[in-house]
Amino acid sequence: MSEANRTAEGCSAGAFPRIVCKFGGSSLAGAEQFHKVRAIIEADQRRRIIVPSAPGKRDTGDAKITDLLYLCHHAASVGTDFSAPFAQIVARFCGIERELGVAAGIEPRLEAFRAELASGVSADYAASRGEYCCALLLAAWLGAEFVEPAECVVIESNGVVDPQTWDLLGARLAATDRLYVMPGFYGRDAQGRVRTFTRGGSDVSGAIAARATGAMLYENWTDVSGLLMADPRIVDKPRPMAEVTYAEIRELSYMGASVLHDEAMAPVREVGIPVNIRNTNDPSDPGTRIVAKLSPETVLNTQIAGIAGKTSFAMITIAKHLMNREVGFVYRLLGVLEHNGIPFEHCPSSIDSVSVVVEAMQLEGRVEQVLEEIRRTLQPDEIEYVPQIALIAVVGEEMAHSVGIAAKIFSALAAAGVNMRLINQGASELNIIVGVAPEDYPGAVRAIYAAFVSQDE
Repeated sequence: MSEANRTAEGCSAGAFPRIVCKFGGSSLAGAEQFHKVRAIIEADQRRRIIVPSAPGKRDTGDAKITDLLYLCHHAASVGTDFSAPFAQIVARFCGIERELGVAAGIEPRLEAFRAELASGVSADYAASRGEYCCALLLAAWLGAEFVEPAECVVIESNGVVDPQTWDLLGARLAATDRLYVMPGFYGRDAQGRVRTFTRGGSDVSGAIAARATGAMLYENWTDVSGLLMADPRIVDKPRPMAEVTYAEIRELSYMGASVLHDEAMAPVREVGIPVNIRNTNDPSDPGTRIVAKLSPETVLNTQIAGIAGKTSFAMITIAKHLMNREVGFVYRLLGVLEHNGIPFEHCPSSIDSVSVVVEAMQLEGRVEQVLEEIRRTLQPDEIEYVPQIALIAVVGEEMAHSVGIAAKIFSALAAAGVNMRLINQGASELNIIVGVAPEDYPGAVRAIYAAFVSQDE
């Protein structure tokens, strides 16, 4: 089966199906990477809408273009010299232009930008110039049409995409026979000023383009071959995830897994456009597909999607005899958190006790203040504060339909000598969360992973 046919499989393509391709900073770090990108685009004629990030690091000692732009803006805003980092930006872009043998007019554009920096521009505008210049280079080299997102991507004051974007961008990218290149990361606000998404926002831009054009697929090209079931810094060579759902990715991302930008999934999830995470340096690898519903093959062969966790939590446990008979007890507890502006993550309870788990940083400098307010408000028999606790989430759509998942988790932790301080399962049965001491976290992750994945794989 050809790559084109494999890509199309399971997608609802129209008469002119198109694929949106977002390429990350590592995919565009230098001229050699640009050649790889071009080969990927030309391998499938349905790849008609290209969304580039700013060039990333070429090696560990290198700097990201976006970081240099923020540095230049800060220096300019306080009236100090920014010539050194700006020279690095010029050298990188002009070097790529020269090696590709194209005439994109990058140097005069950067010189004009230097003057803008000196006269005063917003941080958003400054940061957006990395994607802008990279897209100009890529469009010139591919012979593609450059699309200015500040003309057709509208971002509301809260950072959410304005719905008018779907019509504006859809009309701008309407010609199915053209190859378009649109910078990622930015658009405009209601007043016409350049506005960026948060870091990683090119992922959002790609998803927006996919939704606005009704794309059959959104390909996110990066430097890894898809997503892994566990953190490779903890688990040796964890199994890749061939297919996961939007809901599974949301849970794993929330618990710290390094996946797509959190907001990037929303535009495509709402309309059911599948996402494929691919490796620019290994385009033959099928990567990870993110879909609304798992295929029968995945359901048959998978018990869990993945394991993720964080060590950055704290826990407060309140015990009071006959707590269950006090109407509004938990309401008043959460009211204390609300009064102090503290969001909670989990709230497991029993008949005479309840715990709240929060991000530890939310309590920095005011632990005693919050605990004293809880004492005054609830008059508990006991109150315990655990300053550090790690949470591990075992995630999977099929967990609700599989017998013995919890038993596997608890048995694995017991065998590893790990004590569980907390157990919580969401109403959706999409995950099981366990809390352990931070020092037990790596061993707990490895034990759970081994319980579900054969060591022969």
